[in-house]
This record gives sequence, C-alpha cells and structure tokens, in this order.
Amino acid sequence: MDFHGFYTGQIFDAYEWMGAHYSEKETTFRTFAPQAGKVELILNGKTIPMKKAYNGQFYEAVVKDAKPGDEYEYRIYSSGKAVDHCDPYGFLMQRRPDHKSIVHSLDDYKFDDAAWMKKRSDMKSKPLNIYELHAGSFRKPAGESDEWYNYEQLGDMLIPYMKENGYNYVEFLPLCEHPSDESWGYQTTGYYAPTSRYGTPEQLKKLIDKLHQNDLGAILDFVPVHFAVDQYGLFKYDGSALYEFPSNDVGMSEWGSCNFMHSRGEVRCFLQSSANFWLKEYHFDGLRMDAISRIIFWQGDERRGVNGNALDFVKTMNSRLKELNPGCMLIAEDSTSYAGITKEISKGGLGFDYKWDLGWMHDTLELFELAPEKRPEKYHKLTFSMMYFRDESYLLPLSHDEVVHLKKSIVNKIYGTDEEKLAQARALYMYMMVHPGKKLNFMGNELGQLREWSEKRELDFYLLDEQPHKQFNDYMKKLFRIYLDSPALSEYDYEKEGFQWADCSQEQKMIYAIRRSGKNKEMLALFNLGNKAQIGYELELEDAKDMEQILDSDSSEFGGSNGSSFAFEKGVLRTTLAPYSAMLFEIKTA
Repeated sequence: MDFHGFYTGQIFDAYEWMGAHYSEKETTFRTFAPQAGKVELILNGKTIPMKKAYNGQFYEAVVKDAKPGDEYEYRIYSSGKAVDHCDPYGFLMQRRPDHKSIVHSLDDYKFDDAAWMKKRSDMKSKPLNIYELHAGSFRKPAGESDEWYNYEQLGDMLIPYMKENGYNYVEFLPLCEHPSDESWGYQTTGYYAPTSRYGTPEQLKKLIDKLHQNDLGAILDFVPVHFAVDQYGLFKYDGSALYEFPSNDVGMSEWGSCNFMHSRGEVRCFLQSSANFWLKEYHFDGLRMDAISRIIFWQGDERRGVNGNALDFVKTMNSRLKELNPGCMLIAEDSTSYAGITKEISKGGLGFDYKWDLGWMHDTLELFELAPEKRPEKYHKLTFSMMYFRDESYLLPLSHDEVVHLKKSIVNKIYGTDEEKLAQARALYMYMMVHPGKKLNFMGNELGQLREWSEKRELDFYLLDEQPHKQFNDYMKKLFRIYLDSPALSEYDYEKEGFQWADCSQEQKMIYAIRRSGKNKEMLALFNLGNKAQIGYELELEDAKDMEQILDSDSSEFGGSNGSSFAFEKGVLRTTLAPYSAMLFEIKTA
C-alpha cells in the first residue's frame, strides 16, 4: 500500500492491503488502530496476538490455517478497556444480529459482462428510467416476515419485471452491511461487506452480472457522510475518534449516527476506496451518494458555512472514480441551492453526473395534493422548474423518501376519490416523462399502491388482480416504453433546443402544453389538470404537417372515460381534454 497516499487521502485501493486476505498458504489480517495499546485477532474464538506493522499504527497477523468462512474480529485495547470490533475493511459479515467479520476471497467469481462494461455510459443523451429498490421488500417468501430472497433469487424475479415495466436501470437502497432493518441500510457498519441478509457476495455479483447480460444497469446507494454508532463498528475504533469528529457538535448527525471526519486522509481513503470497491469489484454502474448537503455545509446547515475539507474530499473522489471506472455514473442527493454540483471539477464544480431535483418533486406533488379550485393560483408550481433546470444536470425522483413516515404513497397524496387519484397519477407520470431530466421511481409506484411502503412487507402485487390497478400498471408500462423508445424525450435533456413550453398561460383552465425535440423527431404533450373538461382548446403548430397520437391517459384501456379527442388541420390542433388527463403526440414536420 502507498502509505503516504493513505495518510494524505490519495489512494483508492486501501482494501487491497487492509482487511483479511486469503491465499492457499496463509491468510493475512491487517487493521489500522494508531491509538490502540494492543490489538488481538479473535479467530473462531481463538485469541491470536497481532504485531505492529509499518510505523506502528497498523497491526498484522499471518495465520496459516485460516480459510474462507472463518469468523473473526479485532479485540482492541485502549485506556485499560478491551472492545471487540468487526473489520472496517472486512469483505463479509455475519447476518444480523451477529456482527463478526468472515474471511472471504475476492477472487471467487468471474464476470461475463465485458460487452456491457465496454459500452456503458453516463446516459446524458439517452433515456434513463431508474427503478429504486429495497432488496428485502420487493418480494418476500410466503409467510416469512423476517426472511428474504437471496440476491440470485431476487435477480430471477427482478430482471423480467424491469424489462416488462419499462425500466433500464435499478438503484438499490444501500447494500453495505447494517444492523437495523429499519435504517434501510443508511446506517452502515460494513463498508466493504454486502449485507448477509440477502446471501453471499458471489450471489450479489451474479445478480449484477445477469442484469448487465440483460442490458440493465445497476446503481448502488452509497453513504459517505455518516455511520452507525454500534460499538462493534467504526465508533471509537481504536479508543479514540478515529473515523468521526471528537466533538459531538459536528460529530453527531440528525439521524443519531456519527459524521465522518473528511479532513483526515485515512478517512478519505477508507471512503473513496469503498466507493471504488463497489464499482470495480462488483461492477456497479454508478453510485447515488446520500445526504450530499451534509458534505457541502456543516451539518447540512447553510448558516454554518461551507465545509471546505469535505468538498475537497468529494471533488477528489469523484474525479478519480470517473478515471478508474469508465462510463460510471455519480449521482448526488442534494437539497441545497449550492451551485455547480454537476459542473466539471476543472470549472469549479463537484463533478457529479446528476443531481436529484428535489425542488421539482416538492412542487409537483404539492400541486397534485391541492383541490382543483385551489390549483389555478398555484399553476406555476409546474413551470417553475424550467427557470433553473439548465443550471445542473437534474434527475427527477419520486423516491422512497416520499412514501414513508406518514407522507402517504404517491397516488394517495393526490386529491380526490380513488378513481380521480389514479386518473391524475396517469397525467402526473406523463408530465414526469416529458419533463427534461432522467427519471427515478421507487418500487410500488408502478402499481398505483395506496398504502405507504414498509420494509417489513412485500409490495402489494395483489393489486394487479384489481382492474383499476391493473389498468394503471398497463398505462405505466406503455408510458415507460414510449419514453425508452422516443429519443425526443431524452436526447437533448440538458440542451436549450430540447424543451419548449408550447403553452403555459392557461391558469384558469389548468392546461399545459410541452414540446420536446430530438435530432429527428418532435413530440407534444397536453395536460388538463383541472376537474372540468376543456372543450375546443386550440394550439397553433405552424411547422407541423400532421399529428399522431401516441398515448391518451383517458383511454378506457387504462381506466379512463374516452373523453378526450383531437383534430389537426392547417397547423392548428383542436382538442377536447377530459378532466385530469394528458395526451402525447408525435409531431410530423415533413
């Protein structure tokens, strides 16, 4: 290992030296504990002394008969006390509530996805429709609330489902090992260990491999800001604040976890090596980085000022990850107005490929929650996003955060009866698909699920036996397939010529018209988000020769009333728009 690079925060391969490394002759265990008085390896219950290595801040033990599957932890002595810790760089851990590390070889699986890895890209000019997934509650074995399908079984169910429903990437909520199911993986104890809840590292690699062989990409939710406080983890690892801040004022997060101290080179190498580990060793195609606002500002509070050390860390990490992993995507979940999140680092940015547009999400859902008589005064909730949209490369999320903690499901947020909710949800999703930016939907949204998501239950797939939800799902499948197959909806997402408001001045009628352009095709979407039919609405399209209707959200096929109609003559589109409806057209210009 490059020790100078380790201490100065420059290396991305610390895991290749740290941790437990197996060979047929021997297994070498190494850990970093500079303030420890003594460290012992506890291997299958047997105590083995560890010797100081390099400059005395590292500890090492070489064991000839250790093998994959053996359980181990480090007993770290400090100030007269001994605490047993799992290996910060361990590649596998016991299934919770047990927490020992497990000896595991990284050379146990050979990928067969070279074609995918060679062609993958950041998708900037391509359609990107992400299925956000909690691995443990997509499907559950019958009658087993505390059991899960393994990674390989999950892949067998997930792959055909994604293809059928029109998604081309999956984003997994954090899969690093974590003690509490209720944290959904966001409070981590094993930054190099895929959670044992869902099986083995080999099974996870096979899942990613199969996704790639089916032309589906995989993104991993990564948590670079904070970690779990469980004493067997990183917390006061060597008896001191090794990974976290020594002061609770900035050391504790709002979630009751410990904040990483990003000014330390050792911490930077730990995190950026972990990020690289998942991209390199598991072939993930990208990382969605959680809570970036807490990296930009101290505790995520703009009033506390910019955290310059943390910004330096993320810039270095992003720059090098892109070099080491061609075609990977780096996505920021950030709620601040800090400029340059997706700008190139050489131009003063942070180097992310995408930023979640949480403003778009809030404005859109707030409008749909309103009673129809209150919507005209909030009409421009749906137009405001285009005032700032080209400032960053945005991704539009309707994520897990919006369907938990008494926030209601997406459909259930919407005003009206169940029938009206589903009708408006069809229009909402067409608006999402024609709005510039890449897309992300949390699992269950495609079912029109009415209850909030819980990690303890599988999705309400039984809804597909009920006609309204089956029709809603049929609509979502067709809409998403149109999005994937229509370059006009993605080629120029971040270019001025890709989007135009054809009409955004119909406050009282609650009508919107959006025009999208690609290299060779143009599309038009019309929306009536009021509760009254709009008869005789006209839109001039002087350059259009003809119009072909691609999708009508009010079609009886999808649970609608067939109340919308249109005619096109001499450059004028004349329509009747059913209440709570949307229509999508291809514009013929030749």
